[in-house]
Amino acid sequence: MAEDKAPPAGPDLTQGFVLSEFAGAALLGHVGDQDVLLVRSGQEIFAIDAHCSHYHGPLADGVVVGESIRCPWHHACFDLHTGEAARAPALAPLAVWQVEFEGDRIVVRQKREPRKPRGGKSADAPGRIVIVGGGAAGFAAAEMLRRQQFDGDLVMLSNDAAPPVDRPNLSKDYLAGSAPEDWLPLRPDDFYAGAGIDLRLQSDVTTIDPQARNVVVGGAAVAYDRLLLATGAEPVRLAIPGVGQPHVHTLRSLGDCRAIIDSAKGARRAIVIGASFIGLEAAAALRARDLEVHVVAPEQRPMERVLGPGMGDFVRALHEEHGIIFHLGDTVVSIDGHRATLKSGTVLEADLVVVGVGVRPRLGLAEQAGLALDRGVAVNGHLETSIAGIYAAGDIARWPDPYSGESIRVEHWVVAERQGQTAARNMLGAREAFDAVPFFWSQHYDVPINYVGHAEKWDEIAIDGDIAARDCLLKYKSRGRVLAVASIYRDIDSLKAELAMEQGAMR
Repeated sequence: MAEDKAPPAGPDLTQGFVLSEFAGAALLGHVGDQDVLLVRSGQEIFAIDAHCSHYHGPLADGVVVGESIRCPWHHACFDLHTGEAARAPALAPLAVWQVEFEGDRIVVRQKREPRKPRGGKSADAPGRIVIVGGGAAGFAAAEMLRRQQFDGDLVMLSNDAAPPVDRPNLSKDYLAGSAPEDWLPLRPDDFYAGAGIDLRLQSDVTTIDPQARNVVVGGAAVAYDRLLLATGAEPVRLAIPGVGQPHVHTLRSLGDCRAIIDSAKGARRAIVIGASFIGLEAAAALRARDLEVHVVAPEQRPMERVLGPGMGDFVRALHEEHGIIFHLGDTVVSIDGHRATLKSGTVLEADLVVVGVGVRPRLGLAEQAGLALDRGVAVNGHLETSIAGIYAAGDIARWPDPYSGESIRVEHWVVAERQGQTAARNMLGAREAFDAVPFFWSQHYDVPINYVGHAEKWDEIAIDGDIAARDCLLKYKSRGRVLAVASIYRDIDSLKAELAMEQGAMR
């Protein structure tokens, strides 16, 4: 039986209401059975779909910034004039509605015609752009190029077997069995042909020739005028006996996730090696499948290096409440069939093993091409590498971060998408600085953790609220300066911290 649809919220905007009743920055109403959000920006009033096109977050709880609105869940940003998804992780636009004034009343009755995409072909636009990589950065770049009306050849070379998917879901709802596979593709399969994107799957690029301006894949040269390297990262492989067995997995691709799900069928016990974000999300997902789950990791607290001791203790306690069994300060030294031996001498039986001990950037192509490296591919503020016409984005790129003043490399999904979008505009001649503040989110059972900024080390953690009560904001400081902010159920504070960092006004 289909679920009953919730009744529409707020006033019926087709009947109108008095302007003086619109006191705040936003007001949620409806047109028919569709939720519509009225937004005040300066002297203007806009009407836009009320829910984010990413994960349906409530924009009424978001933050208005100039003539845009930001989603409280995952910090997507929408243009109030056009409904365009201006910043990832949202990619699809929202409908905008016509706002009318009848005397002192505001009335909304119909959608406006979509505006034509921005951009257009310039005299020096490249004839062909090649993207190496089919992950977050590569897809976001290709999508943005077409959104910017680039009408040249666009080739996307991916070594994956599947078209680009929403990778964060692989360790969360999809792995847990609560999300169908048709939620995963970032776009339907027919999108690529319709958009004129020559997506070539299972394509391993072997060399880049910057002088000839081509890449070699399958022995054939593919010419480019502009090139985007978005090769991403690969899971770290453990150098221990037994890791090549079919029930031992890493988690990076859709194929990896499918293999884990197949191994979980009929399994009773799983071992997750590593207490990283991905490892613990996978552990939670496997618990949702009613497996007994053991987590083995060398640290004394999970995620302490990123989130600090207080949050690390909370994360451990949260997982233990759901039945996770931790073996911290220990490592797996061998896997013999379904028996894993730990350094401490403990032997654990497991039908399924997931290795989540981190990833390393794929730098082989960049090194072969002679690009400058600095614990990643060194890029300038426009994401261009040391060789003109070649750009890099995503997990491999180390860029000058205007907020911290340091060159940083960040392995976050949203960062990769936003870099892909910026690189796309710059390959068309925009010369736009990448200045987005890093953001990621992690989900543990029903508890979301949001993180903005980047703090590799700190000398103080200022805590507002109560971590154990799941209501807190943590500021990671170095010499009194806030470098990053983590939060649980403080969505507005997280958005405001992101904005303050962008403006250089974080306290």
